[in-house]
Amino acid sequence: MNPPDLARRRPRSLALELVSALSERIRDGRLNVGDKMPTEAAIMAEFDVSRTVVREALSKLQASGLVETRHGIGTFVLGLGEDAGFRISREQYETLQDVVAVLELRIGIETEAAALAAQRRTDANLAAMRKALDALGVALEQGSDAVAADFQFHQEIARATQNDHFADLMTTLGSRIIPRARLEPAQVMTDERREYLRRVNGEHESIYDAIAAQDGEGARAAMRTHLANSRERRRRSQTA
Repeated sequence: MNPPDLARRRPRSLALELVSALSERIRDGRLNVGDKMPTEAAIMAEFDVSRTVVREALSKLQASGLVETRHGIGTFVLGLGEDAGFRISREQYETLQDVVAVLELRIGIETEAAALAAQRRTDANLAAMRKALDALGVALEQGSDAVAADFQFHQEIARATQNDHFADLMTTLGSRIIPRARLEPAQVMTDERREYLRRVNGEHESIYDAIAAQDGEGARAAMRTHLANSRERRRRSQTA
């Protein structure tokens, strides 16, 4: 996520995106357990957001058990320990079997999220989904898998449910839920692979179309098809 992108969203969405960005830094080790978080002023300057947005994001991180605020001293990283609530550790993404298991979880959660998004989405939600899909298309033509844009699309669907629990769970899971992020991080973009990614993007477009049409059952079915296809692609690669 690029910091300037945050400035174009509503305050509530801004805070959720900031939570996602800071959580990712904790998960990938850029912010380690015991580290002091950047000051409010530094976060405001980097992400071009207001103090209110920063404080809301830090409050959500604290509620999730990722950080703690020590009054008069600052905010410190707690990490992703047992008290941080539900999580899937880095080690639980290591094998094909692990990735299939996460996809099964996503089928259970994201199919319903897609249906709710179709019922409740706003024009702003649709615009955010469209932007993520456009970024996917550009990256594909440039020879990139665009894992970040892929995850962003799924996260925007969670936000469109207007239920913070869906969005918070997606933020907690992070971009590692996209199978390519764990098992295929540096593959050469062959014609065959580009065609595969075009099929994946076609599935994304079907989900978007159903949500745009406010077709809850269609969105649920399109998301289930997309995630089930991902699961089957993983299973076939495991036995190939």
